[in-house]
Amino acid sequence: MACSGNCSGCSSSGSCADEKKEPILKTVKRAILVMSGKGGVGKSTVAASLAVTLAKQGRKVGVLDADFHGPSQPTLFNAAHLHMEGSEEGMIPLEISGIKLVSIGLLLEECDKAIVWRGPVKMGVIKQLLEEVVWGELDDLIIDFPPGTGDEAISACQLVDCDKVGVIVTTPQEVALADCRKCIDFCQQIGLPLAGIVENMSGFVCPDCGKQHDIFSKGGGEALARHANVPLLAKLPLDPVFMDACDRGELAAGLEKSAAVKEAMEKVASGIQATDFLRNMK
Repeated sequence: MACSGNCSGCSSSGSCADEKKEPILKTVKRAILVMSGKGGVGKSTVAASLAVTLAKQGRKVGVLDADFHGPSQPTLFNAAHLHMEGSEEGMIPLEISGIKLVSIGLLLEECDKAIVWRGPVKMGVIKQLLEEVVWGELDDLIIDFPPGTGDEAISACQLVDCDKVGVIVTTPQEVALADCRKCIDFCQQIGLPLAGIVENMSGFVCPDCGKQHDIFSKGGGEALARHANVPLLAKLPLDPVFMDACDRGELAAGLEKSAAVKEAMEKVASGIQATDFLRNMK
């Protein structure tokens, strides 16, 4: 029998493949998936810095820390000692400097306790964190992905049902680039559009003379962007002032103290906006 479009009066309601389901992230305009094929490239710091940068531009921003085995967002936002609470509607994000924050690290009794979960459990928890959190109206949901292209990445990409775009973070050296090329292929296979590449640890800013020195090679981010045919959004230097602020949970203040990192993150935010505009024009 042909579908009438009236699901409420249909005997197949609840099991029909044509039935329209309510979007999981119905109050979120756009998700920005911050990813990398390699661990230790500063992906979480880039995700948090992007959230702060967008919030300062007047956008309503949330951060979902999907890295269960190394949740860094509570540390970066000085919230490792805090816990999320629940309500009848669902889990309530912490709100720090106007940014809504959700992390598995905010649900653990002990912040140094290891998560020992197999894939199906992790996939279920990701679904809960997306479905059962009261995000409210958001312009941007920044999702800090775990490194690699495993179960968590696949599940999150499939479950995020609002407009979404990926950002890949790498460092300049080949050992990181090789894994990031796999991450690019992953995005292509699942149909996730890429806004561009961020090259982190792109030189070291000397605190004495202010000069920048390339200690992790150079040109890697540009080569990766050419490989993926996407923009190189920015090159973020290693700045001891910014790094020290992050360790103390003062990332937002660190951005203000580091002109080089702040300028680079503003380029990342502008580049993502430009990519969205071009995609919508097609």
